[in-house]
Amino acid sequence: MTDIVPQPAPVIPVRRPSAEQSATRLKSRYAVERRFKALGLGSLMLTGLFLLLLLANITLNAIPAFSEHAAVMDVTLDPAVIDPDGKKDPAILAAADYASLTRAALMTAIPGVEGRAAKKQLASVMSSGAADDLRAKVLADPSLIGKTIKFPMLLSDDADLYFKGEGVKASSRPGTGTITASDSKGQITLTSADNAFAALTDTVSKFDLEKDDGGLVLKSSMPSHLVALNGGLVKLSKISPSSATGEVLTPLTSAGPAVGSAWQFVTYGAPEGNRQVNDQAATFLEKLKASGVVQKNFNWRFFTSGDSREPELAGIRGALVGTFLTLLVTLSLCVPIGVLAAIYLEEFAPKNWLTHIIEVNINNLAAVPSIVFGLLGLAVFLNYFGLPRSAPLVGGLVLALLVLPTIIIAARAAIKSVPPSIREAAIGLGASKQQAVFHHVLPLAMPGIMTGTIIGMAHALGETAPLLMIGMIAFIVDVPKGLTDAATVLPVQIFLWSDLPEAAFQQRTAAAIVVLLAFLLLMNGAAIWLRNKFERRW
Repeated sequence: MTDIVPQPAPVIPVRRPSAEQSATRLKSRYAVERRFKALGLGSLMLTGLFLLLLLANITLNAIPAFSEHAAVMDVTLDPAVIDPDGKKDPAILAAADYASLTRAALMTAIPGVEGRAAKKQLASVMSSGAADDLRAKVLADPSLIGKTIKFPMLLSDDADLYFKGEGVKASSRPGTGTITASDSKGQITLTSADNAFAALTDTVSKFDLEKDDGGLVLKSSMPSHLVALNGGLVKLSKISPSSATGEVLTPLTSAGPAVGSAWQFVTYGAPEGNRQVNDQAATFLEKLKASGVVQKNFNWRFFTSGDSREPELAGIRGALVGTFLTLLVTLSLCVPIGVLAAIYLEEFAPKNWLTHIIEVNINNLAAVPSIVFGLLGLAVFLNYFGLPRSAPLVGGLVLALLVLPTIIIAARAAIKSVPPSIREAAIGLGASKQQAVFHHVLPLAMPGIMTGTIIGMAHALGETAPLLMIGMIAFIVDVPKGLTDAATVLPVQIFLWSDLPEAAFQQRTAAAIVVLLAFLLLMNGAAIWLRNKFERRW
C-alpha cells in the first residue's frame, strides 16, 4: 500500500497595509464615527426642538383658559322677584327669575341704553351662568333676600376673550379743535369750525371711502372709527373736514361743545364683520372696564363643572370623573387576570403547540388597532349583552381588552427576569411549586409588573377610538355618579371641544390637553419611581 504524503498548504502571501494606508483607514473610520454621533445628536436635538415647540404652543393656547373675567356689580335681591310669598321655600327660591336681577344690575351700571337692539347687545356681554351663580348664592344664604350685595357676574366668552386681548384692538389719539354735537343720542352730526376731522380724512385710505354729496362715506369693510366726547361714544359713518355723521353707541351727557383734549378719535383695528365683539358690545365692555368693575379670577369652574354649550361654563369635572371610573374598571380587570395569566404561561403551562399558539396570539393582540376593540365592545357588550351605552362600565371593559395583552407581556418579562436560583432554593427547602412562585418569585417580580401595569393604564388613558364606538362621544352635562351612568372621558372631551368653532373652546381644548399630559407624566413618573425603588440586580 502506497503511503500518501501530505502536501503542504500553499502559502498565500499576506498583504499588510503600509503605515500610511493604516493611518488613512483609521482616520476614515474615526470620521465615520464622528458623523454617526453628529447625526444621532442632531436627530435628538431636532426631536427635542419639535417637542418643545409643540408643548409651548399647547401651553400658550391653554393659559387663557385658566382665568375668567367677571363684573362686580351691585345686585338688588328684590323679594318680589325671588320670594313673593315670603316663605323662603327652597323650591320657589330656585325657580325665581335671577336673570332679570342681573340684567337690572347691568342696566344700572351702564345707564341711558335705549332701544331693543342696544339692550340686547348689553345683555350679551353677560353670561347665562351669572344668574345661576346668583341663584346658588341665595339658596346658600336666604337671609340676603331684600338686600343689595356686591356680586361678581360672569361675563360671556366673547367678552372674556375681549379682555384677554383675543378680540378687537382699539387705539385712540387726542383730537384738536372744538366739535359740537347736534344731539346726545341717536343719529347725530358733529360739526367743527376748526376742520377737526381733516386729520381723519387724511389718515383713512381712499379705498375705504366712497364719495357722497355730504362728504365721504366710511365703508363697512374698513376698521371702525369712533369719536369719544362728553362721556359718550359716536360711531362715524360719514366724514368731511368740518363735520361728521354717526350713531351714538353710548349716550352723551350733553350736546355741548368739546374742546381739544376733551374729545378723541378711537379706532378699532379690524372691521366689525371680522370680530366676535361688535362696536356696540365693545363700547359697553370699555365702559365697564373704565368704571373699574371688571376683575380677573382663576377659573375654578374649569375643574368643578361639567360640559356645557357655553364655553365660559364648560369644565372637565365630568370627564375627569368618567375617566377615573373607566380606569377603575380597567384596572380591576387587567391586574388580576393579566398577572395570573402571565404566571400560568411562564411557570405552570406545558410547553406545547397549544401554549405556543396562545403566546403568539397574545403578542399579536398587543398590535391590533384599538378601534377593533371598540367594534368588539359594540358587538358584544352593547348589542349582545345589552349593557348601557356610554357608561364607564362598558368603557372599562373595552379598555381592559385593549390593555390586557400589554400587561401579560410585561408581567411575563418581569417573572422571567427573576433568577432560577430563587425558585430552586425555595423548592430545595421544601416549598411546593406554587409556594415558590407566589411567595418568592412574584414578590420579586412585582416592581416590573407594577411598572408594566402603569404604562398600560397610561396607554388606556390616552385612547379615544374604541370609546367612540361604544357611544362615549355623547354630550354629557351631569357628572356621573356610578359605573352605569352616562359619561365621557378626557380624551373624548378633548375631541369634542376641538371640533367646535368658538375660540374659547379652542383654548379649553388646549387646557384639557395640558391636564391630560399632566396625568400621563404623573403615571409614567410613578412607573419610573417604582422601577428605580424596587428594582433588584442579581
